[in-house]
Amino acid sequence: MPETLLFHSDFDDAAAWTDALRRELPDLDVAISTRPYDPAAVRYALVWQPPVGFFAPLVNLALVTNLGAGVDALVGRADLPGVPVTRICDPEMARMMASFVLLAVLRHARDIPMLEQARRERRWHWVNPRTAGEITVGILGLGELGARAAREVAGQGFRVKGWSRSPKSLTGIETSYGLGALDDFLSEVEILVVMLPLTAETRHLLDARRLALLPRGAKLVNVARGAVVDEAALVEALRGGHLDSATLDVFEVEPLPQDSPLWTMENVLMTPHLASVAIPSSAAAQIAENIRRLRRGAAPLFKVEAGRGY
Repeated sequence: MPETLLFHSDFDDAAAWTDALRRELPDLDVAISTRPYDPAAVRYALVWQPPVGFFAPLVNLALVTNLGAGVDALVGRADLPGVPVTRICDPEMARMMASFVLLAVLRHARDIPMLEQARRERRWHWVNPRTAGEITVGILGLGELGARAAREVAGQGFRVKGWSRSPKSLTGIETSYGLGALDDFLSEVEILVVMLPLTAETRHLLDARRLALLPRGAKLVNVARGAVVDEAALVEALRGGHLDSATLDVFEVEPLPQDSPLWTMENVLMTPHLASVAIPSSAAAQIAENIRRLRRGAAPLFKVEAGRGY
């Protein structure tokens, strides 16, 4: 009887993932959660934000792979006791994220939001460009994606500072770590890029007090998780002018509620959580390798540490 991998996502292309996984493992049965399947046959799950109780019927489940970098929707679930959770670690995801971050940083560094506003007002507005070296970009979170983004931005000549929970060393990047260093870090960056995982410690890490530490006129880019930033405090900082503008790919509630004030704020660019996504053609190989490892009794790669939350 073939082993079954159960796929669940409301956003990803199930057919593309099925084809890619079957090319890697022809003996693997791939089931889609929206169609009939045998829960007892499921050994592996490839998921993005599955509903509460999703895993309870999967009594023979041996491995869960998250379809994105952030695993907060899987940590601490009552229906997933003792099952290893892994994250996708795909160079294509890192490249996609780094390019999005660079796009956002360049947009703010070249004052494009100001020029967009001038266009809406049919006003010819000159902004004297600054060199990249005059602008300090802060990368909040130096994991795999954050480190790649930091190097990409530094490669354009920006002064880049990085902050992380534990010590990190990156060539050409000024790094600091620990909560004790966070306030000083925030006070020194003009463009802040949020790339932290969402954990109990990082939820609303950027609250009203910490947002106020950013220099007046600073810009914020969030490509991590919406709840790392206190969204209500962010709205007020943008309305009051302490923050000049923001690029937001993630939000505390997704999809963003229709009554959110962010929809009508002209100094906010919003995208629907697409800064970086897993690509079936490149990520399927890693998923298949983990299945092969489990079949021969080895530990899976890129396992999430539940205690840390990532």
